Amino acid sequence: MAHLPFTRRRLLGTAALVGLGAVARSGAHAATPLTVGFIYVGPKDDYGYNQAHAQAAKALKGLSGVEITEEERVPETNAVEKTMESMINLDGATLLFPTSFGYYNPYLLAEARKNPKIQFRHCGGLWTEKDPQNAGSYFGYIAQGQYLNGIAAAYATKSKKIGFVAAKPIPQVLNNVNAFLLGARSVDPGITCQVIFTGEWSLAVKEAEATNALVDGGADVITCHVDSPKVVVETAARRGACVCGYHVDQSPLAPQKYLTGAEWNWLPIYQDAIAAMQAGKVPQHFVRGGLADGYVKMSPYGPAVSEGARRNADAVKAEMLKGGYEIIKGPLKDNAGREILPAGKAYPEKAAELESTNYLVDGVRGSV
Repeated sequence: MAHLPFTRRRLLGTAALVGLGAVARSGAHAATPLTVGFIYVGPKDDYGYNQAHAQAAKALKGLSGVEITEEERVPETNAVEKTMESMINLDGATLLFPTSFGYYNPYLLAEARKNPKIQFRHCGGLWTEKDPQNAGSYFGYIAQGQYLNGIAAAYATKSKKIGFVAAKPIPQVLNNVNAFLLGARSVDPGITCQVIFTGEWSLAVKEAEATNALVDGGADVITCHVDSPKVVVETAARRGACVCGYHVDQSPLAPQKYLTGAEWNWLPIYQDAIAAMQAGKVPQHFVRGGLADGYVKMSPYGPAVSEGARRNADAVKAEMLKGGYEIIKGPLKDNAGREILPAGKAYPEKAAELESTNYLVDGVRGSV
């Protein structure tokens, strides 16, 4: 798609192709393959969020009776509506995965209402019964991976200061920041974490500035939640800091400084949705899972990870794989001193409260 001289959005806007879209759609139904569309906000080779989805889409291309169509670099504007309409009308797609957070409301919801026979599934959105029945959402308990990152970071830090470069203060990001610090504090309660929000999912200049600011402030282990961790990883390693990755394995970017990383494995979710469609069923509306479900995995340990860190992280990971491991548990306060949970109380990973997190835990320096 990147090789075409026009984008799908321009093609769809060409009046001469409106009739062609109808022909393409009817032909697709006649041939009976299931056409599945993937939409990415950034490039498919970003060493991050988009690449994780694109890797899963690539693996699906070998499935019998399945055709995959993709478009990258689609902004979180009404441009994504035009891309969805193009995939439906030109490619005959009946299952769409618009993957970026900002695609859901209002764009995906609007298209779902306009196209009741098409199934839409979104990454990270909070689908409810009030939303269209042909829409839905999926996500993973990636905070488990960031907690394990925090354990590795605790053994590597000498300053007891770790850092986090974050895009936007939405619940999924805040959960990751909190988990990173709580994982580290499970080893050493004296560790603190400075977070800097860039305000955008992908903004290389601000990501480099934030990473440098964290290192200048004493942080010697850095992680992030931005679409492409490449700039953060390379900048941190260049400054002599260790790095914990996110989304996919970034160890090739910093082989000596990369500790481990929290990675996505979207393939099982996509396979299940496709299998449901091929069986004439509606894919699940609300899908969540973590390490135990195979939706999350960890990067291999790098050479800077100590034996003690490996043993500790592996033991906690083993508990997570059993299911039911609780990261957010009392007594716990936020970094403004307000109680989140009293002693003896906890939020399991599937708790609805975590999907509306709006705080940073005690020990995180920064504000929402």
